[in-house]
Amino acid sequence: MTPPTEPDPASPEAFEPRESDHPALHPSITNVPVTPGVHLTGQSAYIDPEDTDSTSKLPFDPEKATPGPSWSANSYFADKQQVQDKAGSTFEAGTAQTEKDTQQKMEPRPDESTENDLSSVDPRAAHPGLNLSGRIISATFAVPYNIGFSKGNDWELEPRRGTSALFDSFSYLASSSSPWNHTLVGWTGEISTAKSAGDLAVQPPVNKAAAPIPVDPKKPNPVPQQPTGLRIGRDDRVRLEKQLERDHGGKIVPVWLVDEVDDHKDEYVVKDQSRWRTFAEHELYTLFHYKQNEPEDGRAARKSWADYYRMNKLFADRILEIYNPGDIIMVHDFYLLLLPSLLRQRLPNIYIGFFLHVPFPSSEFYRCLSRRKEILEGVLGANMIGFQSYSYSRHFSSCCTRILGFDSSSAGVDAYGAHVAVDVFPIGINAASTQRQAFGDPEIDDRIKGIREMYAGKKIIVGRDRLDAVRGVVQKLQAFEMFLEKYPEWQGKVVLIQVTSPSSVHTDRGESARERIVNNISDLAAKINGVHGSLDFTPVRHFPQYLSREEYFALLRLADIGLITSVRDGMNTTSMEYVICQKDNHGPLILSEFSGTAGSLSGAIHINPWDLGGVADAINEALKLDDQQREQQHTKLYNHVVSNNVQSWTNNYLKRLMTNLSAFDQSFATPALDRAKLLSQYRQAKKRLFMFDYDGTLTPIVKDPQAAIPSDRVIRTLKTLASDPNNAVWIISGRDQAFLDEWMGHISELGLSAEHGSFMRHPKSQDWENLTETTDMSWRKEVIDVFQYYTDKTTGEFLRRDKEDCFDMALSEELNPEYGATSRLAKCPEAS
Repeated sequence: MTPPTEPDPASPEAFEPRESDHPALHPSITNVPVTPGVHLTGQSAYIDPEDTDSTSKLPFDPEKATPGPSWSANSYFADKQQVQDKAGSTFEAGTAQTEKDTQQKMEPRPDESTENDLSSVDPRAAHPGLNLSGRIISATFAVPYNIGFSKGNDWELEPRRGTSALFDSFSYLASSSSPWNHTLVGWTGEISTAKSAGDLAVQPPVNKAAAPIPVDPKKPNPVPQQPTGLRIGRDDRVRLEKQLERDHGGKIVPVWLVDEVDDHKDEYVVKDQSRWRTFAEHELYTLFHYKQNEPEDGRAARKSWADYYRMNKLFADRILEIYNPGDIIMVHDFYLLLLPSLLRQRLPNIYIGFFLHVPFPSSEFYRCLSRRKEILEGVLGANMIGFQSYSYSRHFSSCCTRILGFDSSSAGVDAYGAHVAVDVFPIGINAASTQRQAFGDPEIDDRIKGIREMYAGKKIIVGRDRLDAVRGVVQKLQAFEMFLEKYPEWQGKVVLIQVTSPSSVHTDRGESARERIVNNISDLAAKINGVHGSLDFTPVRHFPQYLSREEYFALLRLADIGLITSVRDGMNTTSMEYVICQKDNHGPLILSEFSGTAGSLSGAIHINPWDLGGVADAINEALKLDDQQREQQHTKLYNHVVSNNVQSWTNNYLKRLMTNLSAFDQSFATPALDRAKLLSQYRQAKKRLFMFDYDGTLTPIVKDPQAAIPSDRVIRTLKTLASDPNNAVWIISGRDQAFLDEWMGHISELGLSAEHGSFMRHPKSQDWENLTETTDMSWRKEVIDVFQYYTDKTTGEFLRRDKEDCFDMALSEELNPEYGATSRLAKCPEAS
């Protein structure tokens, strides 16, 4: 992968850590297996002595920093019930700070049972050859808090909404229930100005019997404006890190993405904070959900890509600051697709897992991405890549074959001499925590009673979606309208309560698209209410607001039907939370087949959201189910959600990752070229040999082989290299002599090898040497006949003949390589 020029190559050392300064990069560490629990240094991360001194002189006591709010039990809502597990060796291991502590705390206590397999207590026991340290470093785009800054004061930390399943996974890894030590690395997110002590947040008006009612239903919630020009000093940065470190017994390491660094005052200057989201959310998220943006200024696209690359590089720098040999790195989602490769380039033996939480599109959509190769090459630096559903993993493998030319299968991709495993891991939710929150709270029971009184005698359909084009809210309303028209007997008896929460992903550079979605939803709701409603009945209640925890669970518990019509999503936690909340009511779930959870929830009624009549029929079918059918469907769904929770997802992923780490050695993969190292060795060497392939190296792979012409820059570079008497430069190609003479022959200092070594032209010579003239080629005719036989039977293949009657079977560049391989095996199975 050829990265773009970094925005600020002369950034200060304090902001861009030098790779060579990190002790984990020293060959004595990276080339020697490290025994678990034994550190080569006494610290878990590299700390500059000067940094230690300056930390001790801070004007506040870091140990007394105010800890952040808990997000352990459920990240989407603040959990009011904290359950403390029984203390034991597993609990002690969850609080361990080093690998040695982990081993000591893993020793069974006298009062604990020792019947369990050691691998169930310490997963490292099943894979001793990996020399695991016992720590997981999770890399996610942003920390689980919205952060408010006030110079010289404690930071304000509020739980971040969204990605609840992912945050629950982090919470589990950091808890006493997990045998792992856990460190979370994430961007601070957009830093806002802290609220003053007496300035309370303005809450939307709330109907005590139902959901929040917006002042203007056609006006979307305003996106909070982030301050520009914040200057954050070292004292405040350390204060935040101490606050985060004290949270939940785990460790959270923030990544500082800033615009400028004031060296004199040791301050980070934060200006345009949204820039770090632009490429991921505008380009990747949109295309991964089968949406294409309108063409725009190429300069803006180049800038957003440079920001995306720089962000991933800063994540890599931050991880390597705390990395110890034997740590496992878990990288999450589309914001950090380049991170695996950036880490692999600097630490070839590092253990990396990657999981994509959104869909991965088919190759027909993916190849529209301008940086398609760089993205694939970036994520292929991982040892294992996980997806939510099988179709997403199949699309990824297909893209690697069609775009990069790598061999792939359902099990993985063979890239750069290494095998990258590809697997499917449908994520779950924290079922136990969800059930604790949904039941037993008197306030939720009161909300349920009030809503039932409001809609007495009516069936309630509940939908809760993000305000996003891919969530299918418009299709849901259109289908509900058709349901009322197609089944008039239900008019006045069914109400749809639709909640649309603001999306955390901003896919558009402007707000026009978001406003169009809001207007479409509001207009549809008004139309349905005008046609099918009355003075005393409103069939559609639309609330474009966040819900409180009590209101949300009240709606899920009292609903008669859960309706999810997303046109594309990676996973849908609402569907699983609905199943948990329906343990008494047994309401059926209508789920879009385009949802990433559809393949897991086989007990749901699956629908195509584009088939409005089919959705209307499904609603009618769900309303007519008898109690026994409802209970059967719900039991199947409930058992799956409870058994396949986020804890089991985390454990299954890690176990599969360790199995693949033991089976495949990624360290033998062809490394990316280290230009700094190459330059250093070039200057030290007295004699240097360069051997360049032609197609794909000096020129890109093109459909027409005759169009592969070297650029002027390549010609000038080759001339410069070859003119040095200490350099020997050779071009090695399958091209014939005439082609190489035409484009490279004028550089007399070059050595040329044509037709895969059959002919050679030495430097400063015009004569070609035929290395095959004394070779017995009598067998050639029989081989050519066999080649021709299979070529005639395989669509798109042709027999290529070189100058000296050398033949090979070639695949047309226009032909799909997967189709060619399938066709060849189907028609000529013996050719394999």
